[in-house]
Amino acid sequence: MTTTRFAPSPTGHIHVGNLRTALMNYLIARKAGGTFILRLDDTDRERSKQEYADGIQRDLEWLGLTWDRIERQSDRLDRYAEAAQGLREAGRLYEVFETPTELDLKRKKQLNMGKPPVYDRAGLKLSAEDKDRLRAEGRDGYWRFLLDQERIEWTDGILGDISIDAASVSDPVLIRADGQVLYTFASSVDDADMAVTHIVRGADHVTNTATQIQIIRALGSEPPAFAHHSLLTGAQGEELSKRLGVLAIKDLRENGVAPEALLSLMARLGSSQPVELRMSLDELAEGFELSQFGASPTKFDAEDLWPLTREANQARPFAEVKDRIAALGVPDALAERFWRVASQNITKLDDLAGWWEIFSEGAEPQVDAEDADFIAEAMKLLPPPPYTETSWGEFTNAVKAATGRKGKGLFMPLRKALTGQPHGPDMSEVMPLLQVVRART
Repeated sequence: MTTTRFAPSPTGHIHVGNLRTALMNYLIARKAGGTFILRLDDTDRERSKQEYADGIQRDLEWLGLTWDRIERQSDRLDRYAEAAQGLREAGRLYEVFETPTELDLKRKKQLNMGKPPVYDRAGLKLSAEDKDRLRAEGRDGYWRFLLDQERIEWTDGILGDISIDAASVSDPVLIRADGQVLYTFASSVDDADMAVTHIVRGADHVTNTATQIQIIRALGSEPPAFAHHSLLTGAQGEELSKRLGVLAIKDLRENGVAPEALLSLMARLGSSQPVELRMSLDELAEGFELSQFGASPTKFDAEDLWPLTREANQARPFAEVKDRIAALGVPDALAERFWRVASQNITKLDDLAGWWEIFSEGAEPQVDAEDADFIAEAMKLLPPPPYTETSWGEFTNAVKAATGRKGKGLFMPLRKALTGQPHGPDMSEVMPLLQVVRART
């Protein structure tokens, strides 16, 4: 059984970078008919907030990324304590006492000597008496995992064959002095216990993956298949992380981006496949292949979401927007016609309100100076509403006969006078929706 997970920390709102990870893991599970787990990595008691946990779930639900079950690391603290004790007994977890200042001095000394800044394992040499003395000095011990200093190798689903020398990596801290279990450990225990088979995450996790492979094996399990996607940059190749605040999923949603647009872009961005709108996750899953993604940094431009949003919204059936249209005050008798006319002239669904305002309250006429006399004469020939599908043809024929105007010189000034817009829906479709014609007054 294929099992994947998305494991955000509820310490803020998820952004496009997080979504890329969530979507890839979701599509792997969806395509295989497997299990997708939402796991809230909430062991950071100070920074984790329920409002962020709720926001993560709300964002995923808006996108349709539903989970088969939800897990919270804060519910599993006893399990981490049990796993940690097992590692201690196996000699794979050892207590250390260096302060951040002492570690920094060690790193600088190693660098000055031309050596890699790797923890020197001084904690392994401490006797029970040494540890008691350090505690008496007011120091609190914390715990590192003892890496087997060998090459850690795996075939990455995107990056290919990876080989990392564990001797070049510091033994990772797994438990802080205050007892907080850190990500590297809690995630390893969870992935082992939950039988996760595939993990996709950012390329900045590659070294972390190497240590987690050893931790998972030390826990008595086989590590899952790993894949590391490229990191996102801005449209000009600039670092994106500083701009993620404006690229939070909640902000994109509130700005009117269509979920289908966001999913379609993120599911293909950085791959050899073209970005094309897909209106369902099943369609996205069907064509999803990790092997088609590259390792190079991937440019993300939020402006690319708007053509896809326009296409998605214009493809929506009336039933999907019926309630939204009713909320605008559009009469039931006109609702479907209104959607048919307005839908092809919007980008965001919020744009519908502007069109109904034009139809229901009348538009502020746009009349060029050279057309003022022409419009004044033409408006005398327009009867008051209501209108039908034939009203536009009858009106323009009457104006043409009275003024001699034809072609663009006839139709464009009349459109601008009646709708306040130089472009828009076919006027024969617009006329039956016009409740008020402000150009008459």
